[in-house]
Amino acid sequence: MDFKVGSLNTDKPANGDVGCLATNHVSSIKSTTPITPISSAAATLGRYLARRLVQIGVSDVFAVPGDFNLTLLDDLIAEPGLELIGCCNELNAGYAADGYARSRGVGACAVTFTVGGLSILNAIAGAYSENLPIICIVGGPNSNDYGTNRILHHTIGLPDFSQELRCFQTVTCHQAIVNSMEDAHEKIDTAILTALKESKPVYISISCNLSAIPHPTFSHEPVPFCLEPKLSNSMGLEAAVDAAAEFLNKAAKPVMVAGPKLKVAKACNAFLELADACGYAVAAMPSAKGLMKESHPQFIGTYWGAVSTAFCAEIVESADAYIFAGPIFNDYSSVGYSLLLKKEKAIIVQPDRVFIANGPAFGCVLMKEFLPALAKKLKRNTSAYENHRRIYVPQGLPLQGYPKEPLRINRLFKHIQEMLSGDSAIIAETGDSWFNCQKLKLPEGCGYEFQMQYGSIGWSVGATLGYAQAAKNKRVIACIGDGSFQVTAQDISTMLRCEQNTIIFLINNGGYTIEVEIHDGPYNVIKNWNYTGLVDAIHNGDGKCWTTKVQCEEELVEAIEISTEVKKDCLCFIEIIVHKDDTSKELLEWGSRVCSANSRPPNPQ
Repeated sequence: MDFKVGSLNTDKPANGDVGCLATNHVSSIKSTTPITPISSAAATLGRYLARRLVQIGVSDVFAVPGDFNLTLLDDLIAEPGLELIGCCNELNAGYAADGYARSRGVGACAVTFTVGGLSILNAIAGAYSENLPIICIVGGPNSNDYGTNRILHHTIGLPDFSQELRCFQTVTCHQAIVNSMEDAHEKIDTAILTALKESKPVYISISCNLSAIPHPTFSHEPVPFCLEPKLSNSMGLEAAVDAAAEFLNKAAKPVMVAGPKLKVAKACNAFLELADACGYAVAAMPSAKGLMKESHPQFIGTYWGAVSTAFCAEIVESADAYIFAGPIFNDYSSVGYSLLLKKEKAIIVQPDRVFIANGPAFGCVLMKEFLPALAKKLKRNTSAYENHRRIYVPQGLPLQGYPKEPLRINRLFKHIQEMLSGDSAIIAETGDSWFNCQKLKLPEGCGYEFQMQYGSIGWSVGATLGYAQAAKNKRVIACIGDGSFQVTAQDISTMLRCEQNTIIFLINNGGYTIEVEIHDGPYNVIKNWNYTGLVDAIHNGDGKCWTTKVQCEEELVEAIEISTEVKKDCLCFIEIIVHKDDTSKELLEWGSRVCSANSRPPNPQ
């Protein structure tokens, strides 16, 4: 794709390199760039912000109205190319911006002061943990109230307007309080550029009385954004490549493992280039699923310690050298800190730093430049992949059910696998869907998203809304547990208003199953809802919606056929009734190990 200066790639290629700024072009604006005057009615702060959002690739803003942001919302609505998506609550608006950014490369949301800001905070924290650039816009107090002793509504009753700001300082990479017209454009531009450069959320508060005011600084079309490309230190890059090549070329059976930070490093293509060149067996960490082509001839599956794809962990952990590109090692990804990895065998490549085993670390070395350079210096070594071929035994199919037998989870995901294509995308909610969706073989071009680092239940409803709005060329398939659905169910209504045709599999097993396997208790049992009845009530005859309840495989096959043919242009909600103890074996293993990690006794003082 040919980029203009400052444009964003709004398509999501198979390699996951989304939202790339045009840093491959010159980072200056030519003197011949036309300066287009705009009418005074459009020369307002709010319209300026709206134009900036459109310019970076945002065409939808997820919002909840409140008295401090109403005028600002008018400005967003007035901007051609920008659609305002009203959500049922701020948390879902934030989750929707999260899902949107995963597909489009950047997202935006707009809420009101404090009651809206603190409500959306959890979603913004999740986006921060997942390295997603989101422009979080808050309608703030009247500019005349700053510096006074006044107490405002929507606050905790103290003359202090900074409570919301202090909360956002820990979960955003930049904060801007716009309460003056003179520097408004500068503050907005700095915030947006910082979000794009850091690939993290930013917070912009705009005083409620300023949005609609014209100002000379907004009287012309804004100059397109332009970021200077990040470059490696050339000497450091050369030294890092030489040290890594020497280390890996001595190994008998080295392997490669893709990590989630490949995406933020814009290095998915570079990782693929290295895999093609070196011949190593290639695995992916669970949170990197979808970043590495699963059709690649050297791909051996998901590396997730004790709950890895069959025969994958054995190859990775028995290797005498492994290169991890962009890993995140936490208690979840390490299965309760139980990975059998050794530091002296590992090369860890982060977006801008390389660590060589127990030896040196090299800073100012970009992953996207390091991996292709390393590819040119590695000897081809297919030993680990050949070992995998020798020991690999294909997994058997799940047992066939007898007629009208209660549906089993493994049979459900067998049928979901058959639904997947390059025109689909999977959203996996926190819970057993993590493990079942990890086992799906993704066709090339098939999207895949889940929130592993933050793991907030309920994330998937809003994220599905946002992802589907951004990726209208794909049909989204969401796998959501009943406990998670109860947290954020309301925005099914927004999906209907946006005329989305997502397929939602609501897995009804009567509780928080992932919590049960970590530590059981009566608090993990939830009130059973009539989920299809709820969605029918939300539908209320307005929009295209089809629901059904499935209890056996025959009903599942029929439901999938209807949802993919007759109802392919509808939002399809399929409630799956399964036994409360029907879980993947991976969840059972993972839960026991995470439980063990959580329950470690205090170290002696």
